Amino acid sequence: MPVSFACDPAQSRGRLFPERESTFRSCFQRDRDRIIHASAFRRLKHKTQVFIEHEGDYFRTRLTHSIEVAQVARTISGVLGLNAELTEAVALAHDLGHTPFGHTGEDALDALMKPYGGFDHNAQAIRIVTSLERHYALWDGLNLTWETLEGIAKHNGPVVDDIPYALADYNAQHDLELHTHASAEAQVAALADDIAYNNHDLMDGLRAGLFTVEDILHLPLVGACFAEVDKLHPGIDDRRRQHEALRRFFGLLVEDVIAVSRANLEAITPQTASDIRHAGRMVVQFSPAMWRDLREVRSFLFAHMYRAPNVVAKRAEVTEVVTDLFRVFMNDPSLLPTEWEAEVAQADELALARLVADYIAGMTDRFALQAHARLVGA
Repeated sequence: MPVSFACDPAQSRGRLFPERESTFRSCFQRDRDRIIHASAFRRLKHKTQVFIEHEGDYFRTRLTHSIEVAQVARTISGVLGLNAELTEAVALAHDLGHTPFGHTGEDALDALMKPYGGFDHNAQAIRIVTSLERHYALWDGLNLTWETLEGIAKHNGPVVDDIPYALADYNAQHDLELHTHASAEAQVAALADDIAYNNHDLMDGLRAGLFTVEDILHLPLVGACFAEVDKLHPGIDDRRRQHEALRRFFGLLVEDVIAVSRANLEAITPQTASDIRHAGRMVVQFSPAMWRDLREVRSFLFAHMYRAPNVVAKRAEVTEVVTDLFRVFMNDPSLLPTEWEAEVAQADELALARLVADYIAGMTDRFALQAHARLVGA
């Protein structure tokens, strides 16, 4: 049963362009479905999480990561009595703005865009769903509800300093109240993201051979999970042992968020979704103890996975790819898609740089590598 502070689709603030409501889907269900059918969502299949997309079929991509985040978010949202469809929509959309090559690609594009307002993947997700998806007859973008757009823009908290240009541009015409926190549904999506990547980065790092089980037994929570599996299933094969231990680790994170969030909600006794937005703090949280443990896990992953020698070497390689492509398109805008010809013709240097950033950010790993080979050479 939804609670009073859950976002109610019947009370939605609506869409920038008014539409007739569906007879059998709520507005938040329609948002979720539009995101799933978006071109940018399909492209996540070939965008890297940590490893380059073609390096192994079993490693997470942005698409599989987004699906895992949505599954976790929907579970937590249901337990807390929130609107699961809104939560799922925000979770599925949260990585739409990512460049090829993961955070390395984003860092490279942000550095190149510094003279032109920088680059931020959350703001780029807003740009995609409000402008760059161009399939509908009457508007650009997906024409999502205010609540879904708000969740994409500020699921990690208020955005008040150095607002990225892509977000500022849209907010000027459709105020997302960037100074407040997002709905509880969007906050759940943010924590589900943390839960998913902490768990699957350990799995992918083990599979890639960047570290061994013995290397992670000292980590808080993780070691205890392996000890429990060894006690219950002595002699189990390595792959099943890893899966059993890490699914327990996963469960601990989910249980912690649910318990802490319930306590926070009971403490502030919100009566409406607006009360959540104006609570002055995130209400969906990990416990302080869990945050401390997760910081230790993240420090390990940073040292042994994100900065592993082969990963660092690949980071340097793909940074060069993004840098070369940016310079090629800035020097010869005629190489941009023909459907952008009118925009390119009217663009000054600032507008052109932002078009180039849109194009590169939308590339998949494989397309970026192919474009680089064709335009720059091996």
